[in-house]
Amino acid sequence: MKTDIHQHLWTEPLVQALAQRHELPFVRDEHGLTVLYLAGERPYVIDLASEAPARRAELVRGDGLDRALLCLSSPLGIESLPRAQAQPLLDAYHEGALALGEPFGVWGALALADPDPDDVDRLLDRGCVGISLPAGALAGVDRLAHVRPLLARLERRSAPLLVHPGPGPGPGFGPGAAPAAGVTSFGDPLWWPALTQYVADVHAAWLAFLHSGRAEHPELRIVFAMLAGLAPLHCERLATRGGPDRSSPARDGRDRSGAAGAGRDRSSSGWPVAHDPLAFYDTSSYGPAAIGALADAIGGPGQLLYGSDRPVVEPALLHEPGALDWELLADASARAFGAPTPNVPVAREEALR
Repeated sequence: MKTDIHQHLWTEPLVQALAQRHELPFVRDEHGLTVLYLAGERPYVIDLASEAPARRAELVRGDGLDRALLCLSSPLGIESLPRAQAQPLLDAYHEGALALGEPFGVWGALALADPDPDDVDRLLDRGCVGISLPAGALAGVDRLAHVRPLLARLERRSAPLLVHPGPGPGPGFGPGAAPAAGVTSFGDPLWWPALTQYVADVHAAWLAFLHSGRAEHPELRIVFAMLAGLAPLHCERLATRGGPDRSSPARDGRDRSGAAGAGRDRSSSGWPVAHDPLAFYDTSSYGPAAIGALADAIGGPGQLLYGSDRPVVEPALLHEPGALDWELLADASARAFGAPTPNVPVAREEALR
């Protein structure tokens, strides 16, 4: 199945919920334009006509795809709002997205104030393919520990996690903590946050998961948006600064495509430190040069997934999706998205909470 695992769609319930707010993020109708205001970024005009579900479904088919997975745009900061503010917006997002039906699937999103693993169960049971979290929520060892109950529940349910650019809770991570948004000047170009804060947050999330997340969640399938900001390309620098090096053998003796002995790094006797058969990378906003470099850094293309980030990015600008190797992508998608397991208690998860 040809799947775009990373799209956004401005549904009517979400836009209406944002229009009722008086604090960031909110939507306003200005001179016939629907304008989104959010912390840390310049105002953004939402083209509601282009967001009509029938039109977006036609774009999926026009791209030659079978399915597109929708996720909440985490730079809005909704997940990191106090729960009383976040929940109505999250409910509106799920109401609109889950009502669309095929060819769309939905990543669930949840409040990060007092993380509740039961939220994971509720969303998976409603039909979400997995859960997305803002990279800022995982961008450090302490932050990773804060969301550990959510990751443990995802691991138990055999459902994937999508790490999407966006702020985590502010200092203290408490129920009233505001999102830790970046600082943007009106003098900065529109692309500034996407090339600075987004990349930094996803880098930090990837490094935190490499350092301690995988050891704590050995069976969790994790998907990093935007090729993790090319974080795996920094493995040589990581090694010189005291991090893990390329000498560690693969845990299971298999490469990212699951074939024993294939894809071994020829520059050393071990595997690339970025080798992780349960970590995947979507291609959103990157083209052939970056995709090729990332594949080399992780030991091969077998962990790549197609993500377009539509409507933020127009796939045709990067000659996608037609130029991609769909046999490899379909195989990676099948491994990244297995059927979630039933909701049954597991003692190991309780020990992690």
